[in-house]
Amino acid sequence: MLNNNDLKQIANRGITEEQVMHQLEQFKTGFPFLRLEAAASVGNGVLVPTDDERKAFIERWNQYKAEGHRIVKFVPASGAASRMFKDVFAFVDAPYDEPQTAFEREFFDGLKKFAFREALCDKCKENEGKNIRTLLDEGNYKAIARQMLSPEGLNYGQLPKGLLLFHNYEDGPRTPMEEHLVEAALYAASAGEANVHFTVSHDHLELFKAKVAEKASKYAEKYGVKFNISFSEQKPSTDTIAANPDCTPFRQEDGSLLFRPGGHGALIENLNEIEADVVFIKNIDNVVPDRLKEPTVEYKQLLAGILVSLQQRAFEYLRLLDTGNYTNQQLQDIIRFVQRDLCCRKADIKQLEDAELVIYLRKKLNRPMRVCGVVKNVGEPGGGPFLTYNPDGTVSLQILESSQIDKKNEDYMRMFTEGTHFNPVDLVCATRDYKGQHFNLPDFVDPQTGFISQKSKSGRELQALELPGLWNGAMSDWSTVFVEVPLETFNPVKTVNDLLREQHQ
Repeated sequence: MLNNNDLKQIANRGITEEQVMHQLEQFKTGFPFLRLEAAASVGNGVLVPTDDERKAFIERWNQYKAEGHRIVKFVPASGAASRMFKDVFAFVDAPYDEPQTAFEREFFDGLKKFAFREALCDKCKENEGKNIRTLLDEGNYKAIARQMLSPEGLNYGQLPKGLLLFHNYEDGPRTPMEEHLVEAALYAASAGEANVHFTVSHDHLELFKAKVAEKASKYAEKYGVKFNISFSEQKPSTDTIAANPDCTPFRQEDGSLLFRPGGHGALIENLNEIEADVVFIKNIDNVVPDRLKEPTVEYKQLLAGILVSLQQRAFEYLRLLDTGNYTNQQLQDIIRFVQRDLCCRKADIKQLEDAELVIYLRKKLNRPMRVCGVVKNVGEPGGGPFLTYNPDGTVSLQILESSQIDKKNEDYMRMFTEGTHFNPVDLVCATRDYKGQHFNLPDFVDPQTGFISQKSKSGRELQALELPGLWNGAMSDWSTVFVEVPLETFNPVKTVNDLLREQHQ
């Protein structure tokens, strides 16, 4: 099946032949669906702190920051923005010349509201010899669309989402990258420094570096912090082989194998290289202007305060277990903490002998921890919080995507469609153990939670293998806690017209 050229190609990517053969086998066998107990909800896996509790947790976070811990804001920013503009691309290729669809009309009617309007107008004047107003009056809508998308124009069809102009300010428009720097200064700075890490594609790395070099000092001065900004790329060794519909290797026109990025789950390798006590994770496009940042900052501090409070208790219990000198009552306290506070339950825990019980408790306490904000479900596509069964028979909290759920199981589909909460990718993570050592995060991935999707290349169908998602199976064996956060903290930009929403104006 694999020839010598294939083996050389595989080795050059840092992948082993065994990994490729295993991936090809996974195309044949598929991935098992997860067994669900219930959708997480308030009182059953989702916390809603009181006002007093919220204040106490935020105060705890501010104390933690003052102690000089290393905090990093980790922003997945690898994707190009092409999907944001798919409807505009469709208009450019359409057989008609004036806006016909609701999307097209909304886009052109709202042109003056976009933060990139001035830059777009400059490109229209430079390349078309006319400004936007004149082109609109002439009915030359496609010229405007082309100047937004094309390389000689703004090139928004190919640029990364993090470098597009999102929000207007008196001192000039801002990109999402800049908004993340501001956020880092507001809730993730410690000892006068704010550490921000962007994962970017190789093609966009220099563009990001140039924009950071241009803008970072402005926000450092404004917020009185020193920014330490770093970048990483998705590793070629995390790419996965593509397969034909019959599960044989997909070969390109020159006979070589086709490898594809393994999805955001590959970023667990990047996260594993981050040296930090606490890591905030949030998608590049989920940002708002300054006038709406207060709830975001407040609830980020809340999540972090809950995280470090839970971590402190877990560390105290682990040190107690290390002494070997504890009472039955203290063991019962630890069991309650694992089951109630860390939401990890084991049905037969009372049947364990004391020695087995201590081993079990130590394993559940000594692992990475994350506190995840969840918002009330308003019908957005994507994953949600669930109580699921783990390979070891325990039940714990997980973020699941629809692809991980057996659609033939009516009970599971009802849980998914009627779930009260949604995952906005709003995570605060602790990745060191109680001795200060960094966990090896790949050890906590559930490899059985990947999935297969159908794609095409050059008109030929293929199967693509996605690794366990970063906040799904890649964090499957972490201690997980869900906290309800307001919907106003979740403002993703999936299409360019989302920028016309009030939250982005």
